[in-house]
This record gives sequence, C-alpha cells and structure tokens, in this order.
Amino acid sequence: MTQFINFPGWISPEIIPDLPLRWYGLMYVVAFAVSYVLIRVQAKKGEIALDQDQTLNLVLACILGLVVGARLFSVLFYDGTSYYWTHPWMIFWPFRSGQFIGLPGMSYHGGLVGAIVGAYIFSRKNSMHFLQIVDTVSYAAPLGYTFGRLGNFINGELFGRISTKSWAIVFPDAPLFSTNYAWVRTISDTLGIAYESGGMVNLPRHPSQLYEALFEGVVLFLFMWFVIRKRREKQSYGYGISVYLMGYGIIRFIIEYFRAPDSNLGYILALGKESDNIALFQSFLNFSMGQLFCLAMIFAGLAFNLVLKHRARKV
Repeated sequence: MTQFINFPGWISPEIIPDLPLRWYGLMYVVAFAVSYVLIRVQAKKGEIALDQDQTLNLVLACILGLVVGARLFSVLFYDGTSYYWTHPWMIFWPFRSGQFIGLPGMSYHGGLVGAIVGAYIFSRKNSMHFLQIVDTVSYAAPLGYTFGRLGNFINGELFGRISTKSWAIVFPDAPLFSTNYAWVRTISDTLGIAYESGGMVNLPRHPSQLYEALFEGVVLFLFMWFVIRKRREKQSYGYGISVYLMGYGIIRFIIEYFRAPDSNLGYILALGKESDNIALFQSFLNFSMGQLFCLAMIFAGLAFNLVLKHRARKV
C-alpha cells in the first residue's frame, strides 16, 4: 500500500500546451476578481461608499502596488545575491535569453506593503478615510489569496519539507536527495521507496501550498468576513487591518514550519540545536525569512490594535 501521493500527472502549469498561458496567472486573475466582487458586496450593503468605477480603481491601485512591492521584496530580500542591486533595470524585465518568463519570484509580504501603499494613494486621491479602505480590502483579500496558493500547487512550487504522512506528495520538480545520507535511506525504507546505493531519490513533502490556501485563505477569510467584519460598527477604522495582520502573521508563521525555506537563504535566524538540514523540521527555534516578516506583521498588528483601543478610551 502506497504511503504517500504522487503529484497528479494530469496537472500541467500550462492551460494550452506551448502557449504562454498558465494556470498560475489565471489564478491571480480569479483572485483579483473575487476580491473585487467582495468589495462590491460591502459597498452595496452600505458598509463603504464606493461606486463601481471607484471599486475597480481601488482594486487596480492595490494590484499595481502588490506587483511592485512583491517583486521588489523578492529580488531584494529573497534572491540571495547582489545581482539585482547592481542590475536594477532587470527587476521588472520579463525576458531572459530572448524568452518571456514573466516575473518569477513574488513575495507576499512585499505585495502586502505594496497593496497598502496603493490603497493609501487611492484614499488620498478620492478623499476617503484610508483606514476604512484598508479594512474593506482586508475582509476581501484572504479568499482571493486562496487562488494564488492553488496556482503555486499547480506549478508544483513552494512545496513543504520532507514528510512521512500519508497525504505527503512527491513533487516531480522537487530537488532529489542522495541515498548516501542515512536519513534519506531511513525515510525511503519507511515509505517503501526503492533506491540504489549512492543514487538519488525524490521524497514526499508536505503540500504546504494547500495548507496555506486552506488556513491563510479560506479559514482566515471566514473569520474576517463573518466575525471581524460584523464588529466593524463597534470598532474604530483600522480594526479590520490590525486583526488581519495578526491573524495572517500567526497562521503563516506556524505553516512556515511545514514549508521548506528558500534553499539560497536557509534559516535567517538559527537558534536550535540543529539547523543543518532545511529539508527536515529540526527545531522550533530555527526561523526563515518568511517567519521574521510574519513576526513583524504580528507585532505591527498588535501595536496598531492597542493604539486604536487607547484612542477609543480617550474619546
């Protein structure tokens, strides 16, 4: 009996073979469309004064900020080299060796910062309360985020650490491991994976993209939409975004323990007794770049929430 799942062979990143149309890009289109619809729902219910054109402009402003911020954070913090620091004109250049490759590498945390900046510019241009705008977007964004992570799964990227769980998946493009290592042989034997001495083997991994789609996307959306949004009339503007920052930060911080850190970075802060193998979970005290950014989100959300409560008591 197979104790793991092979990545479905019928799943392909390309919508139409040999054409530059990929499911990953389509998932982002769906994500933005879902966010637009959810913002329109709030507007129609009288929760915020936005007409259709303003809603579209708000979403476009957030998208533009998201793309710019996500790309900048990716190349400046996650690239691991000085290439883009010395070749800044290449950051948004979508071609390599004469081929269109898009913008590989996008950082969620950079996208968040960029989207907030976009929302701020929109609020100033339309003379609207900035915190009301970001609250409105924070109620809609998590469900859209779900589709982005599904796009990562279809691409077979951003997979998790090695796992012996029955739902672990063998991703075809994941790095192989040498059977010269004892831990590789042990896991292979445990799962009944055949291997040759000194050969290379592909091991099952946590489908961390699906964990994120479920918890950072669906679960966080349900909490923000049906719990936090319902309390908006009793809270100051900014309450929604403060809870979103804390909620996403906590969930993502935990899931990062199942997700493999970027191989070119490894652990940014390794305080555990063991930190030599990023493919395996070794200690809760080893932190990835994503976890450090999540801690910043948690503290920022908490601090802002406390400021809002302090202001409310003074009124």
